[in-house]
Formats: sequence, structure tokens, C-alpha cells
Amino acid sequence: MKTLRTLFLLAGLVLTPILAFPAGSGWETRVSTQPTGPELFLGIDKESQTFYIFGKRSPLEVMRKFSCTTGQDMGDKTREGDKKTPEGVYFVEEKVPGKLDFELYGNYAFSLNFPNPVDRLKGKTGHGIWIHGRGKQLVSRDTRGCVALTANDIKSLDGQIPFGTPVIIAKKLSWTRDAQNDPTAQQLSERVRQWANDWQNKRERFFEYFQPEKFAQTEGTSFSAFKNHKLGIFARQPWIHVLVDNVRVIQGPDYWVTTFDQFYRTQSLISAVGKRFYWQKERDGAWRIVGEEYTDVPPGKLETRYLTSKRAEVDKLLKSWMEAWLSADIDKYMAFYAENASNGKQNNAESIREYKKALWASKTPVRIAADKVEVAIHKLGLKVSFTQTYEDSAGHSDKGPKTLILAPKGDGWTIVSENWGKS
Repeated sequence: MKTLRTLFLLAGLVLTPILAFPAGSGWETRVSTQPTGPELFLGIDKESQTFYIFGKRSPLEVMRKFSCTTGQDMGDKTREGDKKTPEGVYFVEEKVPGKLDFELYGNYAFSLNFPNPVDRLKGKTGHGIWIHGRGKQLVSRDTRGCVALTANDIKSLDGQIPFGTPVIIAKKLSWTRDAQNDPTAQQLSERVRQWANDWQNKRERFFEYFQPEKFAQTEGTSFSAFKNHKLGIFARQPWIHVLVDNVRVIQGPDYWVTTFDQFYRTQSLISAVGKRFYWQKERDGAWRIVGEEYTDVPPGKLETRYLTSKRAEVDKLLKSWMEAWLSADIDKYMAFYAENASNGKQNNAESIREYKKALWASKTPVRIAADKVEVAIHKLGLKVSFTQTYEDSAGHSDKGPKTLILAPKGDGWTIVSENWGKS
């Protein structure tokens, strides 16, 4: 599976480097059970030449452990050809296609997203960092920057490392089963949700989540162009919905990464993607986004989650709508309808009002029920289908299918179309 867009378009862009680790040093980290941590991730300890597969099984467990070999030279990778293995947070991109040189790579290789956005900010260069096999004898510190396992060990992982699996590579990596609740991880998890909410509500502070200069460098465009593009969408679209789900947080050397699934809707577009934000702490103490990456998600997965999240809103609307109907309160009832609403016979809210007002003058509703409610995506918002049962004070009753088309309005919904058919 491939990313939705290639994020290495910056190969020809001159980035302003920022300081990496001092020469001779390296990143040391300790992983633990975190509520916001990934369910599965890989860890490479360069010092002990050990490859781990971690699983969050309450507590964190080492599911498998192998000897590995890394770059011939010590330290963090900074430039093309330095024969060093990078240190930081990376992600499995895809299984490398084609026939490989068995002696060097075994039968299997998985590419990583080096250089990631923060690497590029630091001016790091290079490409082709893989986790691969080794057909010949495994010797410590024997690659040109990749991470290699024996041919048999990498073969045993085929199908066990999903696309997007996080990979933590450190000079020294330790771990503990003890549960910990890192405040930064919690803060960034919540910050992703706040970012989505501010985007959905078209708030100006949406732009404050980004570090303008760094984000512009990693995106290859000016921040003003990015901002103007978003403001144009805010102005054109009557509503925006943004759902984020499965938010995970991973600590890097001098940055953190949040991964999440994103479902985005406007009246003219539906988009479902996986996303990664790279965060760095600014001098004012705020964590801001310095880079992003996109990934694929299984078709239909996020649409189902979106509809599930909206079902509670639909149920609340139906309950209140039927209560207003049952009370024959025309003002409360009509508050649920858009001005241009239609119901098959009446073509606007005012005509619906007059029709209901005349009807209720002689016979009022005494029972209204909605059963077998189903909710689906509609170009205007949502399509709500159900079986309606109705009885009035004159003894009339009927039962049949009804369909409501709902359009977003503020934090809720309004009825723009109502269609009824007797059984």
C-alpha cells in the first residue's frame, strides 16, 4: 500500500537545517505502557544490536526479539552515504517489490519513511533505509544504514508487520511493563482533537496549531498560501465535518508524532485518510505541527465510524422532533425545518407550517413512533430512513416508510426534505 501523495517532493527544495545531536552522541529512550501509545510497534537498539516487536497487551510486552545489524558507522544518520542508521520515529511504508540480492537483503525488505519531515528540517539527506534480511552471516554493524535480520527471521515477519507500523530506532532502547501516563502524550492526543474541532468550526485559531516557517519548509509551499487556501474553503463551504479516530502518540528524540485516522466532509468532497503530525515544542511552551504525512486507510472504514458518531445526533433529533410533533406546538415543530424544506406536497417551510397548523386545528397527533432507523451519507448531509407509525385524535392511523434528508446546521442538523409512503 502506498501513501496518497509523495512526501519527498522536497528533494529539490533547500531546507534550513536545524541542529541534530552533537557529534558522538545519540538518542536513548525508554518505552512503556502508555494509554495513547500504538498497539504494535518495532524497536531497534543499535547499541545491543537488538530488534524488538512490542505489543500493548496491558502491560507492554516483547512479542518477539531478534539479533540484528545496523550501520557500519556509529551515530545518527545525517547525510547520504555516511553508512549510519538513522535514529528517531519512522514508519513501515511498503514491502519492497521485485527480486532482491539474497546475500545482502534476503528475500524480504520493508522500506521506512526516512527522511521524515523533522529529518528534512535538520538537513539530513539519504534514502532507501530498509528493514531487510541477510542471506550471508549476520555480523554486527555491517549495513550501509539499513536494519538487517537473518533471512529466516525476516521471512517469519512477512505478513506480521502491517503498513504504517511505527519503528523506534535509538542508540539505546530500554522498556518497562510499568504503566505510565506521560502528560505530553495526553496533551498531544487532546491537541489533535482540538485541531479537528477548530477546523470543523472554521476558527481562526486552526492556524495556530502550525509552526509557520517549519511547516512551510516541509510542505514545500508558503504558509500564507496554505492559509489562504484553507480560508477559501471556509468561505465557500456552508459546513465542514472532521472526524479523527484512533489517535496514537509516539515520542521521538526532539519531536513527537501523532498518528490518526481522518474523515473529512464538505458539501462537495468526502475524504478518508490516515495522517501523521510531527510536533516540536516552541519557545513559548506550545507544541506546534512542523510536518505532516498522509497514508491510506481501508475503504469504508472511516465512513462507518463517521455514521456511527452521527447516529447519536440523529436519534436525539428524531426524539425531539417527534415530541414537538406530538405536542402540536407549531413553533417548536417548525424549528426543525430549513426555510427551503419540502415534504412532497409543500415546497417551503411556510407552506408546511400552514398545512400542519390547519391539520392540527381539527385533529392532533396522539402517537408517533420511528422504528428500524437507518442512517446513510447523502450529498446534502445525511439520509435517515425509518418505519413511522402515526395515530391522531380522530382515530386515524397509518404506518409506512419515511425518509428525512438532514443538512448540517451549526452543531446540529435541520430537515431539508421529508418523504412519506404508506405500507
